Amino acid sequence: MNNLINLKIVMKVISRNLFIIASGMLLTAGIAFLYKENVTPFLSSLAIVLLFGILFHIFSLNQEQKDVTNLKNEAYLIVSSTWVLISLFGCFPYFLSGAIPSFVDAFFESVSGFTTTGSSILNDIESLPKSILFWRSLTHWIGGIGIVVLVIIVMPALRIGGYHLFSLESSLQEKIRPRIHSVGKRLLAIYLLLTFLETIFLMLGGMNLFDSICHSFGTVATGGFSTQNDSIASYSPYIQYVIMVFMLLAGTNFVIHYYLLTRQFSKIKKDEELKFYLFVIIFLGLILTFSLYKTTGRNFEASFRDSFFQLISIITCTGFATSDYLLWPTFTYLIIFFSMFLGGCTGSTAGGIKMTRHLILFKNISKHINQLISPNAIITIKFNGKVFTDEMTKSILSFVAIYSFIFLICGILLMFLRIDAKTAFSSVATCMAGIGPGIGKVGPMSNFSHFSDTVKIILSIVMIIGRLEIYTFLLIFTPSFWTKW
Repeated sequence: MNNLINLKIVMKVISRNLFIIASGMLLTAGIAFLYKENVTPFLSSLAIVLLFGILFHIFSLNQEQKDVTNLKNEAYLIVSSTWVLISLFGCFPYFLSGAIPSFVDAFFESVSGFTTTGSSILNDIESLPKSILFWRSLTHWIGGIGIVVLVIIVMPALRIGGYHLFSLESSLQEKIRPRIHSVGKRLLAIYLLLTFLETIFLMLGGMNLFDSICHSFGTVATGGFSTQNDSIASYSPYIQYVIMVFMLLAGTNFVIHYYLLTRQFSKIKKDEELKFYLFVIIFLGLILTFSLYKTTGRNFEASFRDSFFQLISIITCTGFATSDYLLWPTFTYLIIFFSMFLGGCTGSTAGGIKMTRHLILFKNISKHINQLISPNAIITIKFNGKVFTDEMTKSILSFVAIYSFIFLICGILLMFLRIDAKTAFSSVATCMAGIGPGIGKVGPMSNFSHFSDTVKIILSIVMIIGRLEIYTFLLIFTPSFWTKW
């Protein structure tokens, strides 16, 4: 029995990720200094992260430079352990500053930030120091770019969960750039550009620079942490429309953004996932709009804005809110709950099951119906002009089945912990998809502070599992991952 894991490679990459977190803490310490707030919690947290980063780096010395995406088991372990470790270290600023005196609560908030979930245990956000608010939003932004790189580069290379079917083949092999390093730089450039543009547009609407940056971090990363207790509700319609548009863009495959910037419009027109994504949002958005217009006394513009804002926020798994949809007619917030399982596009910062998988499911259902009508016909499933084999389709179906199974088991587990069914299952759904608010006692104007530490730990694990697309996290707990016979 031989060990398959080269820990030096794992430590090497993790140390670099810790140095990135340390840089974020240093930046936030600068924000604290600028606003004349206590710098000590961030400098202390920085020292802890640097210490472990240096120790990991020392342990990894004399390791040859290699492409970790060619080392499957090491890459699985790197991806999973990185999200756990940065969430653990990321909770220190909350805990040491006293902003969140409970370590479990601080960890929950940190996990929610880095996984871009946006669920919170904080009751009075506006009372927090600017530096803590900035750190919350920055964890979103760091986690968001990490997810883009993971989904577009690492997962396809490792063939995780069928991602090689539509991320690597339809995007990287149609070429952004043939080299991973070049792809990463271009993704970061697009990410920075979207953040910069949204900040400018928000400032043009009267939002101050600090809030504009924080909300841009939360939007582009589809995170949802706001600097206000009522999220986006108190801002002007202009601000709400700007955030709505950028949530829509953030939920779009970042390869599409690249094609847009390079004027490769023909490739954009051929993208089936983008068409399906926009169709679902428009179709469900119009249903919600007319429902609110007819039943709530809102004028048409307010009905349109509230409906599309909440729908886009849920589908892209951002979690910002302008209205308490739990006060809407039952039919409408059931649509919102259903939308929690949709997710944005592959290769975006959005969470959830993803539009591609739903589209393949619909195509598979259509194939079987047509096969029943014409038993002798040879019917194939195509996506963006490429034929899907049965094995490829099974990969998608398996993911959806495992996703549903984990959702069901965790929801039942929370019910055993004396949480009502509506709150239990919506809590799991929203944390697993990385959305933020749910229904029941975790609605858009509520939070997760009333849960026990046990529930918060379970939901923290659910957030990480969902963010890492299930397989990446679960694989490291299988015996065959660590050994071979």
